[in-house]
Amino acid sequence: MPYSSDVAAAEALTQSYQKLKTEISKVVIGQDDTVRLLLTAIFCQGHCLLVGVPGLAKTLLIQTIASALDLDFNRIQFTPDLMPSDILGSETLDQDRNFKFIKGPVFANIILADEINRTPPKTQSALLEAMQEYAVTIAGQKYNLGRPFFVLATQNPIEQEGTYPLPEAQLDRFMFNIYLDYPSYQSELDIVKNTTSDKRQEVNRVITGEEIREFQHLVRRVPVVDNVIEYAVKLVHKTRPNTELAAQDANQYLEWGAGPRASQALILAAKCNALLTGKYSPDIEDVRAVALPILRHRVVRNFKAEDISVEQLIKRML
Repeated sequence: MPYSSDVAAAEALTQSYQKLKTEISKVVIGQDDTVRLLLTAIFCQGHCLLVGVPGLAKTLLIQTIASALDLDFNRIQFTPDLMPSDILGSETLDQDRNFKFIKGPVFANIILADEINRTPPKTQSALLEAMQEYAVTIAGQKYNLGRPFFVLATQNPIEQEGTYPLPEAQLDRFMFNIYLDYPSYQSELDIVKNTTSDKRQEVNRVITGEEIREFQHLVRRVPVVDNVIEYAVKLVHKTRPNTELAAQDANQYLEWGAGPRASQALILAAKCNALLTGKYSPDIEDVRAVALPILRHRVVRNFKAEDISVEQLIKRML
């Protein structure tokens, strides 16, 4: 729906975000930061990688968000024997012996790629092409995916046996890498009370797909002052070892730093973060608020960094 001005659209986005948080919190308890980052990625046309141990409601979280957003949702459970055609779809012969394309589960607005590191690289790359191009190619024919299109991939950090870790180049396609931690004691009490009763919470639809696309364009139109862009680009340059602007920690502990996609993601996410908090332009604090999940999967530590985590290094650079 068109708004009278960008200011009106920005106010509508802030209000919609508050309503979304209220609806999602009916079902998902105590994951406020994760919800904010997931919605930020959707409004920025990005994708997310969610890393957490089993049982932390990763699937429930994305199903609830899909319900509140009035979008088509499909879940793909990744297994070692999953083939690209199981995701994208395939051509089959119909009754008249003509080839007909049967769409796969990737043809939805929100895709939950459950345990993406369980499937071989051939199948992983089929999904990653769809993420990048917003289209799939089957037998030389290109099929466009519906918009908005958002992929949330999950990984279990415990079991590494029999898995296929995503290479750095493919990790770079995810806007955020979100770590999901155990809930607090109080949150877990509320979760157990909510999930062990017979009462089901109904999630109301808050935003349509058309409104999301309008908000995605709005985020791109948000003005940014030069010093904020310079801060974001300098921060990314700090992570690149043995370069002109490299931080001392990067030279000592990092093998590879973040690429230009990180700078782009920092500014886009900062724009959206500003809108969600009721501002019309981002400042340096907005960049800092989104830096950790954007940089976490884009830097590679070297052998000297055994006792220091990626998170600690990024926080020191901030």
